[in-house]
Amino acid sequence: MPGQGVAEPGKKCHNIHMKRTNLVLDESLLKTATRLLGVKTYSAAVNKALEEAIRVARIRGLGEMMGTGIWEGDLKAMREDPPARPGKARREK
Repeated sequence: MPGQGVAEPGKKCHNIHMKRTNLVLDESLLKTATRLLGVKTYSAAVNKALEEAIRVARIRGLGEMMGTGIWEGDLKAMREDPPARPGKARREK
């Protein structure tokens, strides 16, 4: 049955966990966020703002990984053109 969380054969089913809560929010900020984020509901504005806050926090955290050796590879080799395949002539422009 649709809406019951049961996937049709060959289709994926995703569960979305929601939390109902009461918040005391600045009405002016909420209206501005709703308008600027291009959403229709206050809940959508809060969810979008939370997503954006998490995205920004993760970006800020990238700097902490600089120089940690988390990535290994040869950047110079990656930037080189791959060798031409045998039998394939390159076209001149």
